Amino acid sequence: MAEITLAQGVTATISGNKVTIKGPLGANERQFNDALLKVEAKGSKILVEQAPVNKKLAKKAATSEISLVKELSNDINGVVKYFEVNMEAVYAHFPMTIEIKPGVISIKNMLGERAARTAPMVGSTKAEAKEKKLRIFGTKLEDVTQTAANVRKACRVRHKDERVFQDGVYYAIE
Repeated sequence: MAEITLAQGVTATISGNKVTIKGPLGANERQFNDALLKVEAKGSKILVEQAPVNKKLAKKAATSEISLVKELSNDINGVVKYFEVNMEAVYAHFPMTIEIKPGVISIKNMLGERAARTAPMVGSTKAEAKEKKLRIFGTKLEDVTQTAANVRKACRVRHKDERVFQDGVYYAIE
């Protein structure tokens, strides 16, 4: 049995096979397999334990418990403090611009191309662009990292030598 302590100002509600965590920055919702796990909210704690299952499903229930505990911990951290990924546009000759549109990050003038490259934003992720810097942030870790990966994928250089054409939007090291 695992026990997760809620941060101050965070509440958890359980209905059926969904856990909803609400905090000052927003809310996260997580589904779980109620045939394998029992989840209860008691005061400022969430209790997660394996449901009685046969030997065949015992290992699956154990790994599901470990995964759900980590995911719920991340969700609690996300509604208290945003998860964020910082990226930076790097170019040699053609100056790139990054624009944020509803649900889409648009990279213009990459390698001098006329058509803009677009990357979809996942879930309730938000983004800010200032000059060459791009900040992607949100309450759900999976959505933030997938949005950053979508930007990297949109900037992939094809049909050219990658050693020469190194333009793109990369993760910033700070």
